[in-house]
Amino acid sequence: MKVIRELWRSLIDALTGLGAVTRFLLRLTAVSPGALLRFDLIVAQIFNSGALSLVIIMLAGLFVGMVLGLQGFSLLQRFGSEEALGEASAIGLVRELGPVITALLFAGRAGTALASELGLMRATDQLSAMEMMAVDPIKRVVVPRFLGGVIAMPLLAAIFSLIGIYGAQLIGVQVMGVDSGSFWSQMRDGVGLVDIREGVVKSLIFGIACSLIAVYEGYYAIPTAAGVGRATTRTVVTSAVVVLFLDYLLTSAFL
Repeated sequence: MKVIRELWRSLIDALTGLGAVTRFLLRLTAVSPGALLRFDLIVAQIFNSGALSLVIIMLAGLFVGMVLGLQGFSLLQRFGSEEALGEASAIGLVRELGPVITALLFAGRAGTALASELGLMRATDQLSAMEMMAVDPIKRVVVPRFLGGVIAMPLLAAIFSLIGIYGAQLIGVQVMGVDSGSFWSQMRDGVGLVDIREGVVKSLIFGIACSLIAVYEGYYAIPTAAGVGRATTRTVVTSAVVVLFLDYLLTSAFL
């Protein structure tokens, strides 16, 4: 009976948390039109979430593409289809690896930064001070960070995929000897708008999920050093689980 009670309590807590996050998202959505008038704040957050994540995104994309080139060439060689390496690499990156790995890296770099920044503002009473001055912290602080992450995520995923394709070409053509014309022509013929659309939709939804979790955890963090640390940890763990779950749902829907 004790195990059943614990499971029931965990289920209730999970549903309560889901409801709280949904209400927070609706609140963000309601004040977003007004926050768009201060577009300079959003641009600054796009820089913080996107431009400052470029190094890790580009390095990860290059090495993932190189590994994909090695593994793809080894697999396709068994069937005598080495020339299809470009198409296979591009589809894998654009539709799946690009959005997913970018979202995981985004949660680890930008998501933790957002959560810790908001958590520190909560711990130092900066958010409470804004409320006392009749300034809505959701509109002034949270929404620009949320929208900045949402906008930056598809751009980072596109850069990841482009660098990954270059890495696959570097290994496949320069090292393994795949014909360069066949690599690019088959990739151009095999990758269509449907594949690009799936990648864009996934990256946009992942961006919404990761940014929402980060700002929610940071905004409602317990105002202590330990509370901010727990909020940052929950941001990474929850974002990773949610991204992988959403990836399965979206892949099933597109297929």
